[in-house]
Amino acid sequence: MGGNVIELNDANFATEVVGSETPVLVDFSAEWCGPCKKLDPIVGELSVSYQGRLKVGHIDVEGSPTTAAQFGVMSVPTIIFFKNGAPAGHLVGLVSRQVLEQNIQRVLG
Repeated sequence: MGGNVIELNDANFATEVVGSETPVLVDFSAEWCGPCKKLDPIVGELSVSYQGRLKVGHIDVEGSPTTAAQFGVMSVPTIIFFKNGAPAGHLVGLVSRQVLEQNIQRVLG
């Protein structure tokens, strides 16, 4: 993935995301997902652009099915924004960098 993206899983999700004082963008994806692969470089770039203001994480739904089920992830890619440990918005499907940045600004605002 690249950038400053944290690899998340069922074991570290609560600590890295729910316990984070910084807002978090979580990219739920799967290895076999073509649209996910197109989103990866954008998410990586955003992790650098918003470093210090937004934590960015990636989680493979097949490797971490408990977390995916907990947040109702039914298709990939799904982006869920967390603020103060709770979901604060989500996007499903391949979206543009512009749409992601609009949502990031809303979460950070």
